[in-house]
Amino acid sequence: METREVTIPRTTTGKVRAHQTQNERLTFEKSAPGKKAYKLPPLDVPPVNTAELLGETFREKDGLLPELSEIEIIRHFTRLSTWNYAIDLGMYPLGSCTMKYNPRVNEFVSRIEGLADAHPYRPDSLAQGIMEIIDLLQRCLIEITGMDAITLQPAAGAHGEFTGILLARAWHESNGNARKKIIIPDSAHGTNPATAAICGYQVENLKSNSDGGIDLDALERQVDEETAALMLTNPSTIGVFENQIHKIADILHAKGALLYMDGANMNALVGKVRPGDFGVDVMHLNLHKTFSTPHGGGGPGSGPVACKKFLEPFLPTPVLVRRGAATTVGAPGLASDTWESTNPDTLHWNYDCPQSVGRVRAFYGNTGMFIRALAYILANGPDGLRQTTEDAVLNANYIRKKLEDLYELPYKTPSMHEVVFSDKRQQAKGVKTGDIAKRLIDYGFHPYTVSFPLIVPGALMIEPTESESVEELDLFIAAMRSIAREVEENPELVKTAPHSTRVSRLDEVTAARKPVLRWKPE
Repeated sequence: METREVTIPRTTTGKVRAHQTQNERLTFEKSAPGKKAYKLPPLDVPPVNTAELLGETFREKDGLLPELSEIEIIRHFTRLSTWNYAIDLGMYPLGSCTMKYNPRVNEFVSRIEGLADAHPYRPDSLAQGIMEIIDLLQRCLIEITGMDAITLQPAAGAHGEFTGILLARAWHESNGNARKKIIIPDSAHGTNPATAAICGYQVENLKSNSDGGIDLDALERQVDEETAALMLTNPSTIGVFENQIHKIADILHAKGALLYMDGANMNALVGKVRPGDFGVDVMHLNLHKTFSTPHGGGGPGSGPVACKKFLEPFLPTPVLVRRGAATTVGAPGLASDTWESTNPDTLHWNYDCPQSVGRVRAFYGNTGMFIRALAYILANGPDGLRQTTEDAVLNANYIRKKLEDLYELPYKTPSMHEVVFSDKRQQAKGVKTGDIAKRLIDYGFHPYTVSFPLIVPGALMIEPTESESVEELDLFIAAMRSIAREVEENPELVKTAPHSTRVSRLDEVTAARKPVLRWKPE
């Protein structure tokens, strides 16, 4: 693959400059017979004929593994690592994903030997430290959300949704009516309909009003005795806070339905308002979005679920309790009665929860994420958490103000932590949101979220988070303004971007329909 010249107006942004990049072949293509990155000591046991020992089926075969020297391996993976974009390099403007910085103190405390090495089968008498961390995090999250109880088991946001709707279903079933449907606004996160369907519910769509919020009249017409819950993302995926949230809760509760809140956007609420105070019955949190644990790469994630008191009996088992609570002692993994009797202020896992929906994950959740999230909460404190929320909202509105003269703003409702533009003005020149996003790569930024939410055709969804300085925001704004000018003056430049990457535009349709998943020798 040949490197192409970067075409960037250097007078408008200082983010990146043209630079040389090395091409990189696959390890298979660099391989040569006989090369090795290791040297084993001489065999000190009698050799074994594996074919005779294991049979013909297990005879030695050519595994088509590459053969490289140590320095070739080191250089190969080091060069590949320099191709990655990361939060440590620059801003991620991805809306909804909330790609905030992960403070290094989180990583330090998560690696403390006694915490990092805590084994899930360790008896409770030897695990009080890690259990105190889990207990404190639970109490912090309950206070932040205004709820009454919580489970940390779910391994991701969507997994948290699943757990929360299981709680709602179990509660309805305990009342003799499982109900049939869940209402989901068109501004909700895309995983919400899938969650409802997996939990056995029919999904009914609820269209937003002209401000991008819930249409109260339409909601009142849809909610009936067959409605189990409304799954509401608040603030919504267009960054709008539902200012009629109390009325929404009242409409649902009047019909015996529950209000489930997708808490993925809690980055806009922490320290300012608590969902439990405005009528939410059950919700999930994304520790990576709001509390700065690692995000991406398939995990590890964490999606705790908080609920009101009446849903507490249905929480997944085991439940963390202090000695003296009304629980059954002696379940698997609990400490001995003798030890507990001499240490009254101790924690243990309670398995005796007859109404529980059962386990949703092995053991107790992703404990390393709990440590990181608690470090973030304690490092900031109440005032600091409130400040991060205010900074996130300020940053989003700063970008909105600086770009609204060039990019269409479909909803004039005040923005919270993210702002959603559309490509309506640029489409007059044949340029779409995906083209603008690809051109943004040439300016040294990761693309924003493209074409989502679906209620905004050609959406440009931007969320700077509280992590970014005004200097970084100004570089991003300069790049977006420069691209808007390019659309007017030379749209083909944008429509054929990116120009600075090792691979230019891919045939995405063919890649999706005919993927090449395994390398084969020529």
